Amino acid sequence: MSIQFAPDEGEIERRVEALLFAAAAPLSAAELARRLPEGADVGGAISALRERYQGRGVELECVADRWRFRTAADLSFMMTEEREEPRRLSKAALETLAIIAYHQPCTRAEIESVRGVSLSKGTLDLLLEMGFVKLKGRRRTPGRPVTYGTADKFLEHFSLASLYDLPGVQEMKAAGLLDLSIPVGFEVPDPTRASDEDDAPLLEGVEDAPEFAQDFVSDD
Repeated sequence: MSIQFAPDEGEIERRVEALLFAAAAPLSAAELARRLPEGADVGGAISALRERYQGRGVELECVADRWRFRTAADLSFMMTEEREEPRRLSKAALETLAIIAYHQPCTRAEIESVRGVSLSKGTLDLLLEMGFVKLKGRRRTPGRPVTYGTADKFLEHFSLASLYDLPGVQEMKAAGLLDLSIPVGFEVPDPTRASDEDDAPLLEGVEDAPEFAQDFVSDD
């Protein structure tokens, strides 16, 4: 009859190490004990492993009374990757951006009037978020609607030195972007002639700050 000897502390430590390394989620001491010989000193093995891995690239930590290996906190920067995710503008967003570029400063209602359809929720927010459009001011008209205009990033993205470099009538015709049978009296908007004289600044005083915040939310 062969006599089986219980694994020593070093072997228990190895087994606990292997279990924690292979586990898909943190393991509790009880879960570890169920996979080890009866009477195994799980606590001692965990303490020994914590001491052995202290200060190394991988450390043993306790999360909600469960144990797991994790990358050392000071090396987390090596596990991240920064990359640019290109964002494509929808047809509606491109149309909105073009209208703002040629008609600025213009309100949401004016954009919808030119497009002939209502502006879907989020289109202006996206253009603002991407930095192509900025808030210009308020119209001194009933309701004092917010007006929009292009930002410097718009010029940078489309390689324009200024708004004067936007395509004119002849360039649009040559590119097939403008119908040759233009109605009499029609004129392509010239954003360089836009004036802010009829617009009030967004913040004329402390009283206007809450009003602007409320209007901006409702303008979505």
